[in-house]
Order: sequence, then C-alpha cells, then structure tokens
Amino acid sequence: MMNLAALVHNLRCSLLHIESRLLQAAGLDRQLAPALAVNGPGLLPQLPPPVEDEMDEQQSLEQPPGILDGILWMAVPKKRRTIEINRTRRRADAKLLKVKNNIEPCPECGHLKQKHILCGFCYAKVCRETSLIRQQINAMEGGPLRAPTTETVVLYDGETPNEQDKDKRIVERGRKRPAWFSQ
Repeated sequence: MMNLAALVHNLRCSLLHIESRLLQAAGLDRQLAPALAVNGPGLLPQLPPPVEDEMDEQQSLEQPPGILDGILWMAVPKKRRTIEINRTRRRADAKLLKVKNNIEPCPECGHLKQKHILCGFCYAKVCRETSLIRQQINAMEGGPLRAPTTETVVLYDGETPNEQDKDKRIVERGRKRPAWFSQ
C-alpha cells in the first residue's frame, strides 16, 4: 500500500509528463507561465550547466521540465473578502476621528488652539515680524554673509538701549512693540 506522499509524487510526475506531451503535440516546446508568477531563474542563483555525461544520466532519472518548474508562485488569497468585512475593516474605531477635549481659546488673539501648542495665528504674526526684522538687518549689513558675530537687540519706538546692550548690534523698528513680542 502506498503512502500519501508517494501517491502525490506519482500524480505530479504523471501530470508533468502529460503536459509535456501536449505541448509537444501543439508545437509549443517552450514553457508557459501562469499570470501571477515571477520567473524563478532571475531571482534565484543559477547552478553551472552540467557536463554532457552527467546530463544524460540526469535526463534519464528526472522527468521532462514542466510549467511549474521554472517559476516562483506569489501569494494569493484563498477566498474573496466580503463587502461587510471590507467596510468593517475600513471603518474601524481606530481609524475614526477622535474628539479632542484639550481645545481652548488663545489668550493673545482669541482663536481656538490646543493646549500646550502654539496658536497658529500668533505664530504667523511672529513669523511676519521676524521676517521684517531680518529684511531690515539684511539692508543694514548688505547681505546675510556680512553679519557681525555679536548678539542682536531689537528696539521699538520709545525704547532706549541699556548698558548691557552696549556691545551688541541694535536694530531699530519704527513702530510700537507688539504685546506678544517680549524683550
């Protein structure tokens, strides 16, 4: 009595033999590959071709090559996912928007912002003011690469430099100091 592995092996060999005979009868001697397959020899290392004496011995021991010999099968799902399962996966609780409880009005401008995060409107105001200061420094120095290595102090209308600011570069702005721009 034959075991299951031997039976499967015999069936495979028989199918390969039938397949090779059908291909020869149809005039298709080259191997055909299924749609979802990658050619194996390009991915796997090749062995050197055997010598002719060994080749005769190997052909007598092995079956002729078949469709399944030169390819590497790719993974394909066994069953199609249903619409219900797909929608359940796509609309999972982890993917829904979360309600944020840490939103408060900005104390400076009044726009809503998250706690512990800088207000976007205030940040835009700071960016505009610092870009104007940089443009003024660029006009004073004649370019970004000619700036001295000293610290810079920004003075607004009605402000005078301190004794600490004596050796620093002073940039004077012709407007009132904004409330959010502290010294």
